[in-house]
Amino acid sequence: MEFKLKELSPKAIPNALEKAQRYRLLSQPAQAESITRDILRIEPDHQEALVLLLLALTDQFETSALTDRFRRAEKVVARLSDKYKARYYQGIVYERRALAQLRKNLPASLSGAYEWLRRAMDQFEEAEKIRPEGNDEALLRWNSCARIIHDSNLEAEAEDSFRPLLE
Repeated sequence: MEFKLKELSPKAIPNALEKAQRYRLLSQPAQAESITRDILRIEPDHQEALVLLLLALTDQFETSALTDRFRRAEKVVARLSDKYKARYYQGIVYERRALAQLRKNLPASLSGAYEWLRRAMDQFEEAEKIRPEGNDEALLRWNSCARIIHDSNLEAEAEDSFRPLLE
């Protein structure tokens, strides 16, 4: 059975944004994602809704298909109009992917997490260069990534670490 989605009233957007944020804080990112998608159906370039959607998607990295959510989050980043926010939130996407990978505890997850954290740090450095005056959030995130690398003893994968299973 096909359902036709009901359209949100433009006047309801501020309350819907508050609800989406509340659902994120209640660890219900799928609900937050649904609300932001409703907002974006009527205002496709609503920047605050895009940021909330991006965060809701990254909140789900550990609970659902990581690759699908990651790709969707990257598409949302591309829709951000502010260059600083695009860099900053791209860093968030990479950082959260690294954390999800760390928690999976699979072979090569440590070196993979290291690589994603380094990508995040690169984005935070780029964001730092163009940040609004008095806004040090990119520096705080960079420091957090550096601490995760240090505290978890993460390293880049050695170039000669590939060993075929059969010789």
